[in-house]
Amino acid sequence: MLTPGPDHPITITTNGKSVRVTLGGQVIAGSTKALRLQESDYPVVFYFPREDVRTELLIPTPHVTRCPYKGQATHFTVRVDVSENENAVWSYEKPFPAVQEIAGHLAFYRSRVDSISEF
Repeated sequence: MLTPGPDHPITITTNGKSVRVTLGGQVIAGSTKALRLQESDYPVVFYFPREDVRTELLIPTPHVTRCPYKGQATHFTVRVDVSENENAVWSYEKPFPAVQEIAGHLAFYRSRVDSISEF
């Protein structure tokens, strides 16, 4: 477990704007309560409360990834109509203490959905 610091900062803030995720012409997540995670010089990632995600479109997968700063992430495939985007969503169910705010929230790979937009 690594702790965020000056060499690898991680900040988590309330976004303050609406954020929407679309796939296949459908809104699959929309929230005014999404968390904005900025990690080092990586692109911003939005973490959505589960109640703001159409979880009926998500299928758990056995795929797991590990981040030395955040912990172990579980993944989900998104199924919209007849198309599936494998492992398009992830969640840190029990993140490391430094990023505890994202526990149970869902995040989307930008490359595996049509759009993630703020308005």
